[in-house]
Amino acid sequence: MSKTMPKSTQEEKYRWIKPILDKHITIKNLSMVCPFSERTIKYWLANYRKYGLIGLENKSTRPKTCPNETPIRIKERIIELRKETKLCAKKLNYKLAKENILVSDRLIVKIIKTEGLTRKYRIRKLKYKYVKIPLKPGELVEIDIKYVPNLIDEKRYYQFTAIDCASRWRYLKIYNDCGNSSVISFVKQLLELAPFKIRAIKTDNGSCFTNRYTGYQKSTDPMNPRLHPLDVFLMKNNIIHYLIDPGKPAQNGKVERSHRTDQEMFYDRHKFKSIIELKKALRQWNIDYNNLEHCALGGLTPNEELKRVQNVCA
Repeated sequence: MSKTMPKSTQEEKYRWIKPILDKHITIKNLSMVCPFSERTIKYWLANYRKYGLIGLENKSTRPKTCPNETPIRIKERIIELRKETKLCAKKLNYKLAKENILVSDRLIVKIIKTEGLTRKYRIRKLKYKYVKIPLKPGELVEIDIKYVPNLIDEKRYYQFTAIDCASRWRYLKIYNDCGNSSVISFVKQLLELAPFKIRAIKTDNGSCFTNRYTGYQKSTDPMNPRLHPLDVFLMKNNIIHYLIDPGKPAQNGKVERSHRTDQEMFYDRHKFKSIIELKKALRQWNIDYNNLEHCALGGLTPNEELKRVQNVCA
């Protein structure tokens, strides 16, 4: 036996089987002193006799075929939907289920990662357990105002948003300003168009919604302050007005989250040359949003959730 170390796995395997080839030892006796099994030695001998030293090369143990591999058409459809909508895996699964394509959320995530279609940033946030109180449509509607990102004709415009906490149904409209008259006009149209009776509204503490932190302190009669025009209008219509705590936008979380969706799926994808073009596109986006699947609704759209509630109550 040579005292030099083998330079490759081929040479090492050959040194183990060479005494058998020279008929100096049997396979059974070699397996007693060899760290490899008798079956492995027989496998090496068969490959050497058939292919020579090339047969002793290490080969991949990866299977050549995978019977449970996802069909290519499903992979292509997942990639196509991701590029088109940029939705998360769960929402993509809702859309695929409507096309009779049944896959797991985990598989969709794996395909998205493999294709490099994940978001470039990822912020790990603390998760809190909140007690969710079941609401009926119209029991609580969140209202907020979003700046239209870019100036149009060198003017600033404002998007007024109302979202129902139970069904996630939304109503959007563009205004030239965010004054008291615009807020009241928006709420009037909301009451006319909402497919349910609104019982309560929740807003932040902006001066267009309340004067609790501004007008109350300047009132000549602090014990009997002048009410905000919005509060007066809501009282006439028997609607409760809730205010979030100052500096706590998360308490208006549903409308704030919908504004993020507006930014990512509407404003980042379109540029508007005129206010007429913006208003027309926003009306269509409002329709599309009310027909978009929501994780909070178990894959239903806001319109489907409203129909479901109506059928239950009927």
